[in-house]
Amino acid sequence: MPFPHAPRARTGPRRRSLLAVAPTALFAAGCSAGSRDAGPAAGSPSPPASERARARAARDSRELAERYDAVIAAHAGLAQRLGPLRENAVRHAKAFESLGTAAGSASPESPVPAGAGPSASAPVPSASSPVPVPAKEKDALSGLAAAEREIADRRLEALLDAPAELARLLASVAAAGAAHVFVLTEG
Repeated sequence: MPFPHAPRARTGPRRRSLLAVAPTALFAAGCSAGSRDAGPAAGSPSPPASERARARAARDSRELAERYDAVIAAHAGLAQRLGPLRENAVRHAKAFESLGTAAGSASPESPVPAGAGPSASAPVPSASSPVPVPAKEKDALSGLAAAEREIADRRLEALLDAPAELARLLASVAAAGAAHVFVLTEG
């Protein structure tokens, strides 16, 4: 009498575990960039490309905070939901700006926003024209989610060529942007 076949045990990783590990692996790749590129030697100036990437990231975060300000001003009912996301954008801008200051290469193009002082909840002034806001809350949230997604994608691309410290910050802030997209679309 033959024995029934026992269910075969799975070998190797499952699809869900691979999907769960992928963001962590990307973050770890950004953190381990130090072994490949330790950045500029002490006393030497930062490479112009990394400085441009840092300044761009700071500018993107400031502009994102301005978008949050505009949506909150147009849709006061979203203020409680969007306030923490906006504060994160302000903190991200300050982090990128302080990274440039810490390296001794602060760019005149990326000053600390007037509203980014001790109180991160103060509005960020806009040097450009105001950001247009859709009349419907759902459309305004979709616009913010699209902006967060675009900026997170741009940061992920930039971290590949960035020095170690900037790559870590870009990876961390890109992950936060992806979380913001989830909160804006699913929350």
